[in-house]
Amino acid sequence: MEYISTRGMSLPTTSAGAIRKGMAPDGGLYVPDSIPVWSGTEPLLASTYQKRAAWLLEQFLTDYTPAEIASCAAAAYGSEKFPEAVAPVRTLTPSMHVLELWHGPTCAFKDMALQLLPHLLRHAVAKGEENQRTLILVATSGDTGKAALEGFRDVPGTEIVVFYPARGVSPMQEWQMVTQEGANVHVVAVEGNFDDAQRGVKALFASRDFNEALLRRGLQSSSANSINWGRLVPQLVYYFSAYTDLVQRNIIKQGDPVDIVVPTGNFGNILAAFYARSMGLPVHKLVCAANANNVLVDFLRTGVYDGNRPFVKTMSPSMDILVSSNVERLLFELNDRDPSPVVSWMESLASKGFYDASSLKSQLTDIFWVDWAGDGETLQTIGQVYREQGYLLDPHTAVAWSVYEKYAAAQGSSCPALLVSTASPFKFNRSVALALLGEDEVQARDEFELLGLLARHTGWPVPTPLRDLKGRSVRHKTVCPPEDMGKTVLSLLDKQAK
Repeated sequence: MEYISTRGMSLPTTSAGAIRKGMAPDGGLYVPDSIPVWSGTEPLLASTYQKRAAWLLEQFLTDYTPAEIASCAAAAYGSEKFPEAVAPVRTLTPSMHVLELWHGPTCAFKDMALQLLPHLLRHAVAKGEENQRTLILVATSGDTGKAALEGFRDVPGTEIVVFYPARGVSPMQEWQMVTQEGANVHVVAVEGNFDDAQRGVKALFASRDFNEALLRRGLQSSSANSINWGRLVPQLVYYFSAYTDLVQRNIIKQGDPVDIVVPTGNFGNILAAFYARSMGLPVHKLVCAANANNVLVDFLRTGVYDGNRPFVKTMSPSMDILVSSNVERLLFELNDRDPSPVVSWMESLASKGFYDASSLKSQLTDIFWVDWAGDGETLQTIGQVYREQGYLLDPHTAVAWSVYEKYAAAQGSSCPALLVSTASPFKFNRSVALALLGEDEVQARDEFELLGLLARHTGWPVPTPLRDLKGRSVRHKTVCPPEDMGKTVLSLLDKQAK
């Protein structure tokens, strides 16, 4: 299997080449030249998550050997990284099944891919002709940063620089990043929002001067964002795994459709569900849940993408995004894999913040159902679900639950719902405690007091990775404007080399 660019102006490459490069040289995103077809759950029923992952990865990473893939999956999803479970499905009601993706070392769903990507990249580099070390560049709206830092910490032959929006992530997310240990890790706050950071990272990938400066330092750039196919493909695994679990527990029969409900900002998580559906996973609707930064709502309803709107800081910060990178792959797939209109749309987005792909409207509305929930609805949902189900939702998952209720009321779907839970509620302890206990109990308490308060009130244990942050010292204090991101990276690398 070869990988081609969504913009059609780069030569095809292998899966290892796509993972090594991150983005295509023409600025597009790599996709496989064909989509494998799924034959059913039988190969997965008696398998561990590691074996399920290896099965899926073998379908897409055809220049990796089965032994390489098996070793990567075993290292990523073993008990050292996921001591309790990898991706368990919790049944709360006969129609609601929650796929928990936050049992890894950083308590967020990004671990599902970013514990695997460093192992895939190590093999990818070994398969290449280049002899440089790898520089991982990451823009994060909160969870990707910590997961990438943890995944690439002290990995030989790599350096990693993570950019996050100053004052644009939760206090716990920021504390996880700025206290990160590791000889090869660097964290930078960007004076702006996530879109500024993401735009800056993409500009660095496209900059000849920056990449020549890296080569002089013996480095080549790659990405750990979901623009990298090696970040996206592991996310397909948990949809097949969850469906198989439901079959195994006799909740559904093989072939029965499910609705998949995903809170999304950069569109990677729900795009993985789209590719799973394209492979043959029985999906009735992909329910896309947005927060007040609801650019995806208008796009999926009309085909018109307009990022020219106020940026809203919400209590679900990982979704505070106005330019969703992975939509480019969706446009490519729905347009019969013709890159010409994709190039035109992406040029319009870059120059005007807008494009009109309304020719795809009927396909979008056939596959997706979309709505959004504001902070007030998010708080109400967290409180309601805890009172009625005894179950804690983080704000992002609460957005998804709220939108699913709107979908069920509007559509009356009889399909079971698989709702994706993207983060531990303790990672957003202030918002969750506010929903359960009110402002008087929350104000004037620091993050670690809130962890204890929430645990005592609910009886839920504080995840070890969050509890162990207390007492750690701040190691990363660099701040820069978006226009200085390249200069800042080179300065950090030069300081590291001394």
